[in-house]
Amino acid sequence: MAGISWQEFVSPILLSLKVAGVASFIVLALGCWAAWLMARRRFRGKLLIETAFLLPMVLPPTVVGFILLVLLGKKGWIGSAIEALFDQSIIFTWGAAVIASVVVAFPLVYQTMKTGFAGVNADLEHAARSAGAKEWQVLWYITLPLAWRSVRSAYILGFARGLGEFGATLMIAGNIPHRTQTLPTAIYIAVESGNQPLAWWWAGTIIVISFGFMLLASRPSRHD
Repeated sequence: MAGISWQEFVSPILLSLKVAGVASFIVLALGCWAAWLMARRRFRGKLLIETAFLLPMVLPPTVVGFILLVLLGKKGWIGSAIEALFDQSIIFTWGAAVIASVVVAFPLVYQTMKTGFAGVNADLEHAARSAGAKEWQVLWYITLPLAWRSVRSAYILGFARGLGEFGATLMIAGNIPHRTQTLPTAIYIAVESGNQPLAWWWAGTIIVISFGFMLLASRPSRHD
């Protein structure tokens, strides 16, 4: 880590964990809600909506980042509303990195949760409704516990995807040291500047973290 202080080395690691941690909870809630609706309801246009949900999985990250930049920028209707509400733009903040991570991780989380919900016996849900349970109670007490493995996998995949997000994050959050510089962008800058030893240290860190989470996803739990 020649030519860089310990604080400068740790800063993108901590920021990446912060962004991935917040994004993973948000995307898990959104993915769970969307998968629940899509798995249990039939309506016109369902195929189009589901295709839109999965689109970030196949689009180049720069395209996703550009669309987010247009929507969240000062001239975008979402961006102008946020600026009017909070008196500041969300572009080039760590919050923008969270949004980018949520968008790119959503297809993975959605697909995982949808598969988990499809494996739940619908008769058990119908029985709970017949006993007077409301939809949120059916979801919380019946469906989610039975789909626990998918819930766990969805969260871990969402966290790992958010941790490794680069293209869209760079477009809307930038690469500001100590503010928006995440591990992927820090590695990119280190390689561009010819500091390969530093790039290896950061790359090794993200590999170890990702490996640990994937190992956790594969490990049986008491619910399995």
